[in-house]
Amino acid sequence: MENLTMVTPLKQPIVFELEGFYIPPGFGPLLFFLALFTYMAVVIFKEIMLLGNGVIVYVIVMDKNLHRPMFVMVCHLLVCDLLGSTAVLPGLMMHFLMGHKRIAYIPAIAQAFSVHTYGVAVQTILGVMAYDRYIAVCEPLRYHAIMTSARLHSCCALAWLLALLLIAVLFGFHMNVPLCGRVILHVYCSNRGILGLACIPTPASNIYGLAMTWTVSTGIFLIIAFSYIRILHVSLKHGRINTSIRSKAFQTCASHLLVYVLYQIASVIIIVSYRFPSVSENLKKFFSILFIIVPPAINPIIYGLVSKDLRSNIIKQFTTRICHKH
Repeated sequence: MENLTMVTPLKQPIVFELEGFYIPPGFGPLLFFLALFTYMAVVIFKEIMLLGNGVIVYVIVMDKNLHRPMFVMVCHLLVCDLLGSTAVLPGLMMHFLMGHKRIAYIPAIAQAFSVHTYGVAVQTILGVMAYDRYIAVCEPLRYHAIMTSARLHSCCALAWLLALLLIAVLFGFHMNVPLCGRVILHVYCSNRGILGLACIPTPASNIYGLAMTWTVSTGIFLIIAFSYIRILHVSLKHGRINTSIRSKAFQTCASHLLVYVLYQIASVIIIVSYRFPSVSENLKKFFSILFIIVPPAINPIIYGLVSKDLRSNIIKQFTTRICHKH
């Protein structure tokens, strides 16, 4: 009712209030530690996978055999995961522990921009990875000639630039839009959550947002579907002669396909939950953060365990370090 009855545009500095979760008395600390555990898992995994002193990046740098496009793209994907989880989980922990729900206008826009960029970039990066897997399996003899270092970095840069450009245009609709409400009916800030407080209708933003979401999701799906249909065709065709080809194709593509499916499942759960009015608001909000929590926490495990090269080289580096210390 507050958002409907307030007709006077707000003036800066604007401070929003997130509706957040309904937390039963005494459950705040427990939920805080659950959120802290989840975030620490994400951060620790990303430390291992991404930072300068991270084990996997260290292994990739030290071992020239791992200087391959796939591992570079894995690092880009995990940076993207860290962007999404860092934008939401720290604020969520403060909400659980201290009941903190307020957020200023600029941090709210930054959080929403980061979440939406994560949502698009993770798909564009997975699309680039599908292209790489297609070339690796279907054109193995020409792979290094096609996927040169320049093309690799150009593809990764394009994935990020496309995501940033699309989201920058989306948030361009916030310019000169007066806001008449302060309560964001969610646990984190989003484009729709903020523009839902506008004093005037925002049909252009709604149309662009839906068109962008549909175009990106459909486009990436088609790229991945085409790549894997071609990979399956080549694997079945040549696998009759040499079974190792089929096995290699599966090992190469399994982790990528699993990550994409996990992300899509998390997204579908969000959409389906809002189609059932009987589902509690707390459960809907929980589902809405699944795509930020689950993929970032699981992706490092998938790539760290499924990739035989990474796994063996991590063990090798740890063994070497332990031997040096003793």
